[in-house]
Amino acid sequence: MPETGSWQVRWQSAQRSARAAGDAALRRWRAAPRRTRQTWRLTAVSAATGLAVAGGAVAVSGPWDAGQRTAERAAAAGSGSGSGGERHGASTDPVRSAPPVLSALGGSAPGGPGRAGAPLPTGAGLAEVLAPLLKDPALGPLRTASVRDVAAGREVFGVRADEPATPASTVKLAVAVAALSALGPDHRIATTVVDGTGKAGKSGKAGQAGEARDGGDTGDTGKHSIILVGGGDPTLTARAPKPGPAADRPANLRTLAEDTARALKQRGMTTVTLGYDTSAYSGPDQHPIGPNENIAPVSALMADEARLDDSEFGTAPRDAAPAVAAARAFAGQLRERGITVDGDPAAAHAPRQAGEIATVRSLPLAALVERMLTHSDNDIAEGLARQTAIAAGKPASFAGAGTAVRDALAARHLPLTGAVFADGSGLDRDDRVSAGLLSRLLLDACSDRHPELRSVVTGLPVAGFTGTLSGRYPDKSSGAGTVRAKTGTLTGVNTLAGTVVDADGRQLVFAFMTSGTTDPQGAQKALDTLASAVAECGCR
Repeated sequence: MPETGSWQVRWQSAQRSARAAGDAALRRWRAAPRRTRQTWRLTAVSAATGLAVAGGAVAVSGPWDAGQRTAERAAAAGSGSGSGGERHGASTDPVRSAPPVLSALGGSAPGGPGRAGAPLPTGAGLAEVLAPLLKDPALGPLRTASVRDVAAGREVFGVRADEPATPASTVKLAVAVAALSALGPDHRIATTVVDGTGKAGKSGKAGQAGEARDGGDTGDTGKHSIILVGGGDPTLTARAPKPGPAADRPANLRTLAEDTARALKQRGMTTVTLGYDTSAYSGPDQHPIGPNENIAPVSALMADEARLDDSEFGTAPRDAAPAVAAARAFAGQLRERGITVDGDPAAAHAPRQAGEIATVRSLPLAALVERMLTHSDNDIAEGLARQTAIAAGKPASFAGAGTAVRDALAARHLPLTGAVFADGSGLDRDDRVSAGLLSRLLLDACSDRHPELRSVVTGLPVAGFTGTLSGRYPDKSSGAGTVRAKTGTLTGVNTLAGTVVDADGRQLVFAFMTSGTTDPQGAQKALDTLASAVAECGCR
């Protein structure tokens, strides 16, 4: 057995000290009168848990747990930008250490008796704390809330929890659960190059500039034709791979070009024509909000989300014809590898029995869900909604995806009264979900009975640290590092739904929704205060 290093001895000593301090603080907390507990709440939590997280905060502060996606954890924790589909300002503050408690997913708060063994909060106790906060004038006239206990599996506090409201980007929670339910967390999306010999057929895609429209015949693609077939991978990239394990990298057009060039040369083919097939998706590709820096036209073939700058998430100018741009980039990669591509890439439809030449596959669906939720990525959200439709045998359009998402959630017996899924990203104001549905989605994702949904929780931004919450929760906020939540922001709409471990070590999920707001920053702060209150509460 290897000799124990001095750092290990120090670590074990710190752990023993933390446990002793936690046990003492917990006994003191429970013996105190209720009013005294309220006064001591933040101090008690800090004393009980500060030592426990001092050495481990960095390891768990990101939205990835148990070694998952470690190559991206450091980048996420140090990321200054929280921009996603929502307009959040980038933070210029230095990276902060996690305050009092950031318990591991599915675990208990340090010093606590475990999420199931800790005292169950009561509705009256939560109402005493949350009801006054829900009266904040910064919130709009519609204010709904739902808080559920994970171990008990039931709602312990609700205000108009069944009333549908505009969710904004929190609808991505529904899309994530639907996609994982329909496809499984290990599913990967393929982008393929096939032999285009013979009549190419008709493009099944209309509406993108430069692509075949109205089912126009693309003609004979020739003896040495190949077709790039988009499968709908929204994270496909044409950029040079970043350092790090290959298993953590998205599918790359460069890799696909290398494999394709090698296969063509083995066949003695060095000159080809190139077509591209986007028929996996149907219906209009433009989101109802129109051309917008928050989202690209929805195509089964795109690279780097059709961004015209070097950004990876957040708002950016977009190419109006993502498939054309991706095909041209692929053609350029083939030329660099000794393959002559005659003419410009043309819209095509792969023959039904086309032979496969090369294929690249996306990261697992669980990883796509994490990225979507952390950065509120609208392009991934629309892609996953359509993947859900494909799995269900429905048209991969806005309408078909909405039906497929609803059906997948209905199969899980979730409360869908009044729910409308007009899109997958939450940019459409016609979307409707209830706070009760959001909290139920999170309840299922936290449950040990549904490990396939775990990435819904691990992908949630961490307050004050990652994703769309990196610029929220100031340094001294008790919610920083303790709240994991998905944000939702449109003009006049603010939502927040996530999970916390309360002061007694009980895991809770929550959803707060408001509409008709006129002070966006004030509304965000009010929602953050509500979430922090749940984290601080030992509400009995």
